[in-house]
Amino acid sequence: MLTLTFASSALTLFPECKTQRRRFAISAAADDKFPSFLPKQMEEIKDPFARKLATRIERLPVNVNSLFLIFFFRLIYEKSIMSSCVKPLIQSNQNPVVLLHSFDSSCLEWRYTFPLLEEAGLETWAIDILGWGFSNLERIKSCDVASKREHFYQLWKSYIKRPMTLVGPSLGAAVAVDFAVNHPKAVSILDNLEYDLFSIRLVE
Repeated sequence: MLTLTFASSALTLFPECKTQRRRFAISAAADDKFPSFLPKQMEEIKDPFARKLATRIERLPVNVNSLFLIFFFRLIYEKSIMSSCVKPLIQSNQNPVVLLHSFDSSCLEWRYTFPLLEEAGLETWAIDILGWGFSNLERIKSCDVASKREHFYQLWKSYIKRPMTLVGPSLGAAVAVDFAVNHPKAVSILDNLEYDLFSIRLVE
């Protein structure tokens, strides 16, 4: 069953978070070392928050089952997608926060939000939705809704493994809603940022 609630502040959405917001700065460094799979244009980015988060982008192998019908027999084979994301530096007893970016974007969209969530002590992931960002898509023939859902589920099953707070605007919100409907036990809170911190809590 879906219970609809409204959250008016971050403390409402994350009640265990008691830290006060404070100003902080990240300085750009000329010797920032970016992962080799990122495009060379990354060196031209001046935003220190983007540069800092880019140095933390990783590719994790995610096994995705592909289904084919061959002469009325069902054949399932497994292929691995090197999937880009930013992993948390800390682990906590709270459910992890997973950030999904908007249309035509990447995990770098969260360059300002991500450090604030970590500073607040929240275990935070930023994940590139299949078809966007910096994942290796050479072996992918389809990035439709079902493919995005399956990819995200396998990533969650392999690495996150706990009910999560899903946060996303635009495309991220659509992927989050679709995922929560199909895998409700994997989601504790669903937050669509386009509707003023509108959250959906999943209750069995």
